[in-house]
Amino acid sequence: MTQIAQEIREFVVKNFLFGQDNGLQDTDSFLESGIIDSTGVLELVSHLEGRYGIKIGDDELVPDNLDSVVAISRFIGLKQGQTA
Repeated sequence: MTQIAQEIREFVVKNFLFGQDNGLQDTDSFLESGIIDSTGVLELVSHLEGRYGIKIGDDELVPDNLDSVVAISRFIGLKQGQTA
């Protein structure tokens, strides 16, 4: 697991699972499993923008980018590569 994936996992567990891992897999869909709702997505986006120094556009607010630890890690990597 990359450092980014570990940080995202820790954020999700702390803020959305109340500190209980509950067997969360890195590929689990946040939306399908009910971990994050639409309001939670906004909180997640705010965290990612602040923590990783990226800007997430409205057109990027899609499950392919933000619906699992793996998806977010990949997305962050791509965004940082674009801004580097």
